[in-house]
Amino acid sequence: MLHQAFTEALADWRDLAKQMDGQKGQYWGHVSSVAPNPSDFGLMMAWSLLAQRWAALTETVLVVCDDPWVFRHFSTLPGVMAGDPPPLIVPRLRQWVRGLLARTLVTWKVVGAAIRLRRHKRQARPGGAALLVYGHPASNAQGHDAYFGSLMTDIPELGRALHVDCGVDVADKLAADGRSFSLHAFGSPLFALTLPWLSWRSPSRLRTGGMAWLIRRAEAKEGAGGSAAMIRWQIHCQGRWLRACRPSVVAWPWENHGWERALVGQSHGRGVRTVGYQHTVIGEQANISAQGLADPTETLPDHVVSNGPSGHAQLAAASIPADRLVCGGTFRFSPTGSLPYDPQGPVFLALPFDRDVAGQMIDAARKATARGFVFLAKDHPLHPVQFDDSSGVSRTTVPLPKQPGVRAVVFAATAVGLEAVLSGLPTVRFLPRGCIALDILPKEISVPSVDAERLAEVLDTVEAQAAIAWDQIFSAPDLAIWRGLLGVRR
Repeated sequence: MLHQAFTEALADWRDLAKQMDGQKGQYWGHVSSVAPNPSDFGLMMAWSLLAQRWAALTETVLVVCDDPWVFRHFSTLPGVMAGDPPPLIVPRLRQWVRGLLARTLVTWKVVGAAIRLRRHKRQARPGGAALLVYGHPASNAQGHDAYFGSLMTDIPELGRALHVDCGVDVADKLAADGRSFSLHAFGSPLFALTLPWLSWRSPSRLRTGGMAWLIRRAEAKEGAGGSAAMIRWQIHCQGRWLRACRPSVVAWPWENHGWERALVGQSHGRGVRTVGYQHTVIGEQANISAQGLADPTETLPDHVVSNGPSGHAQLAAASIPADRLVCGGTFRFSPTGSLPYDPQGPVFLALPFDRDVAGQMIDAARKATARGFVFLAKDHPLHPVQFDDSSGVSRTTVPLPKQPGVRAVVFAATAVGLEAVLSGLPTVRFLPRGCIALDILPKEISVPSVDAERLAEVLDTVEAQAAIAWDQIFSAPDLAIWRGLLGVRR
């Protein structure tokens, strides 16, 4: 019910975001980007929908809620009888203090990075085409990028700007190629001193409507961390880089976040073309839609590149203008064919980046071992999870395509699930309790969805299926299209 309500709430969230789009400071937050991974605003909207439905029933439903903001929101809904609300002053003060400390820590971190990486400026090529990427452990200084594959080898003229999420040591390692550089190098330490006092705020007119308490909660939660400071620092650094080097074109793994929208705006008027790349599978619950933008022409990239026919259709359905949409193929997924199926083998547990969801998956697997199942748990490469190996559940560093044979694959919010379906393996989507793991599968693919209580039961009955043709979802990279987009001649 919660997952269904979340899907239904997305349209209202996008309408709300459209009212925020373009307001000062909106790019610093996640609510205005309709970003379900870093923001639980959509989850709160889903709980609100369920509460409204329960309140309309003839029977009485007890809702236990200790969140002071959500409790107050529930109490405004028709048909709800509410008791005394939880205290609010102390939680608000605690969040404010925590946020100030977090942003102060961010400040010292980025000041240190800006000073240590200043020399990277020399590797930023003025006027050329550049990729802007996150610091991924699979990228290297020998021409491979985790997001754009061998594109830097195929097009030696390309430069590579590293997002400020990339740590100093990783940035230095990647910069050994002579054409990669950290955007930290363009940041001003003096500007960084303003970051502790910065936080995301919604437009004042939205803080008194039907979603007022949920919006205030989102402000408090985002204000309790350092994400706004990091986003603002990224926007500051990329703006100074664009101003200093004026690259001809910038391409990046596009997910429609605030810093990306700011990048498009900063590029306008400087003659910098923008190319957003659908680097992975992005389900309909992700923030790829143009429906949450007040003016898509101002915040969408000049070109949005899909990774295959399925993604192309999905982006078109998400109101991405046809004249901006092109299919360039995928660098991250290659045809694997059928993978070995072993009905007596282990179950492959593909853990997501969300540590809470990953923890729930491990706990569910441990319970399922009582039914004779054996699990291999594989971490997300950017967000490893700490857990102790136990009888029946052990850690593996071997990716799915290199496993000798598995009985089934259980996944949540990771493209490994799609990989498993394409290879014909029995595949199950895990639904966590109390939170959302985004559905990343395209519309044309459906697999069983289960919670922790039914995991063993479904694994007992799930069967191998016919492999789905890889080119039904993806297409091979088209280097001619990419050369044209990046303005690079053969």
